[in-house]
Amino acid sequence: METRRLGKTGWDASVIGFGAWAIGADWGQADDDTSRAALRAAAASGVNFFDTADVYGDGRSERLVAELRKELSDPIFVATKAGRRAPVQSVEHYSPENLIAWVDRSRENLEMETLDLVQLHCPPTDLYYHPEVFAALDDLVSAGAIAHYGVSVERVEEALKALDYPGVATVQIIYNIFRQRPAERFLAAARDAGVGVIVRVPLASGLLTGKMTRNTQFAADDHRNYNRHGEAFDVGETFSGVDLETGLRAVDELRALVPPGETMAAFALRFCMSDPGVSTVIPGAKNPDQARQNAAAGELGPLDVPTLGQLAEIYRGRIAPEVHNRW
Repeated sequence: METRRLGKTGWDASVIGFGAWAIGADWGQADDDTSRAALRAAAASGVNFFDTADVYGDGRSERLVAELRKELSDPIFVATKAGRRAPVQSVEHYSPENLIAWVDRSRENLEMETLDLVQLHCPPTDLYYHPEVFAALDDLVSAGAIAHYGVSVERVEEALKALDYPGVATVQIIYNIFRQRPAERFLAAARDAGVGVIVRVPLASGLLTGKMTRNTQFAADDHRNYNRHGEAFDVGETFSGVDLETGLRAVDELRALVPPGETMAAFALRFCMSDPGVSTVIPGAKNPDQARQNAAAGELGPLDVPTLGQLAEIYRGRIAPEVHNRW
């Protein structure tokens, strides 16, 4: 498994990490024993970066990652998130008192005295114009509660603004074949600033696995059912903001570009890895087979330039009119 420096953390992260949202909540029913097996399979396949959040199953995901961490003899890097426990997403809720409380809760769930990385969890855009919030995070570093901090963003503009703060070690952002705007400016800017980039939603909520059809059904507690139009949170988190029918038509075009013997999921992960500004890509996995298949993509290397050009054409023609200027 290739490793890349994770920005200012100094950690060499596996280019394929593990996104632990699905083992916590919002992706249909999850069985904890199967989730444990998925986490173990990822670690055994060379994954050393695990991303979770305090609200994934109200701490369920963090506690499962804590179990894995205690089992392993080799160290792993654990990133979590804070901020979505606020009753309303407004800057005033990101007070020093709330930040301390959220961090302490994650320290308890993860059984870590000092958290490796805490990311503000898609806070409101206005927060990036309040340096006192970042000063409070600096204080948590000084106190030894966290080793590093970063942000998870919805929009490229937020990601670029985050680079203004010297304490920001990483930025997590949606980037995939259906969300290519980060490659225009942000990925290069982050690399120049020495800031790590964590790519989430690399498979567009499963669309880019090529396994979905127009008849695919989703459970009531799966965000691909209840958040199609942004009813619960930012619609960009579900299918990357792409209308399902539009996405399926684009997937049909993509099939011809996937090399023989390679899955579309691996092909999509390789797209994300192809930009040198990306540090790690965090697909989710709910079972061991998915975890192993994701990790295997990390050994295939980047896509070639002609293929990337064809993907850019499909994006511009099929997808960009829906998403490019929104995020």
